[in-house]
Amino acid sequence: MERIWWPITLAALLAIALPLRCWAIPEFARSYNLSCAACHSAYPRLNAFGEEFAANNYRLPTWRENTVDTGDKLLALPDHVPFAVRGQAYAQARSGESVDPVTGERVQANTDFQAPYLVKLLSSAPLSDNLTYYFYVIFAEKGENGEAIVEDAWVRYSDLFCTGTGLQLGQFQVSDLMFPRELRLTFQDYMVYRLAGITYERGMVLDRSFGPVDVALGLVNGNGITDNFNVNSPGYRRPDNLFDDNNSKSAFGRIGVGLDQVSMGLFLLSGERPRVTGPAGLLEEGSDSDVEILGVDLSGSIGDDIHWFVQYLWNSWDGFLQPEIGNTVIWPGRQYDWHGGFLGVDYIPNDRWALSLLYNSADAGDLAGSDTIYEGIEIDTLSLAASYYFMRNAKGIAEVNFDFLGDHPRRGEYFTGHLDKEMYFLVGFDVAF
Repeated sequence: MERIWWPITLAALLAIALPLRCWAIPEFARSYNLSCAACHSAYPRLNAFGEEFAANNYRLPTWRENTVDTGDKLLALPDHVPFAVRGQAYAQARSGESVDPVTGERVQANTDFQAPYLVKLLSSAPLSDNLTYYFYVIFAEKGENGEAIVEDAWVRYSDLFCTGTGLQLGQFQVSDLMFPRELRLTFQDYMVYRLAGITYERGMVLDRSFGPVDVALGLVNGNGITDNFNVNSPGYRRPDNLFDDNNSKSAFGRIGVGLDQVSMGLFLLSGERPRVTGPAGLLEEGSDSDVEILGVDLSGSIGDDIHWFVQYLWNSWDGFLQPEIGNTVIWPGRQYDWHGGFLGVDYIPNDRWALSLLYNSADAGDLAGSDTIYEGIEIDTLSLAASYYFMRNAKGIAEVNFDFLGDHPRRGEYFTGHLDKEMYFLVGFDVAF
């Protein structure tokens, strides 16, 4: 429990603030009769006005003009149902395969129609001078066409106790404090965020700005957004559920400084994640391992057309691997360190074109040679993307990914690590309305 008190104390002392960012949706353009270009240099990348719009809790000063006149000052209903839709569809050629880590059974498709790749319903609106909500529901993603999934879903109060401190409560990505994945121009992801497990969580963030310095601190359950447990210790069919599976929370924070054309930030996280055991490390063990993450991020612009960004994370997972993982000798209590990051450049020469480069790199460190799926943390890829905007909210994309790691044959009992090159070429569409 001592691990979570330092950020709580610091939050109380600083009365912090830096709003988590989502990508602006076409509903905002509809509500305020603005072009998407008002907030986006090339959708979904935000420009300076878009960043300011997000910092102002996703509203303009005239937001009440878009509400129903009920004659009740304590009721602010949007004058229309505030929904937007985003869809993605791709055709892809790739060398990567689906491999069962235990049996080695492979599924291969060198060409693949990934359509729809994503169908998403989004909604956001201000409900008072300080309160805003945001959520989206995924109806299809990466071939999963089952039940709807809610990822981002939060409410934010922008002036807690009249201090200028923002409070955000709900589901969000911890990594949004650095570079929101939803705002990237490439199909390829910011891989180190996924590898480190700092994407979607349930929790809260306090945030505040002190001139050029932005500070944010938060607490999350640390077990993602899919688990829940029936409360049955008081008896049968009690109405509530537990969303967390232990008393610990993951605490995190970021301090950011903006200096002319360059911004920099320092990120810290202290928390827990389940230990793993079993064949190829596929099974979660009952107890949790301590996790520490240190991150540094830099971003800036060269003129009006070129935007660059860099992220690096150092990860320490204490006692993460447990015995009984194949024939590999695992030492209980050992600390497993690994590190990685990404470098990106977006060149936006005009209203029609955006050219992007994204380099992902990670070193599996102490997890290399473990004969577990976590050997696959190793990555060294370069993605080049070209986006052509038919309209502000409709673009075509072509992207190629180069993998600089060699094919590593099976080296242990299981089929883990970098078995094939991660080469791909895709073309497709990304639309929102």
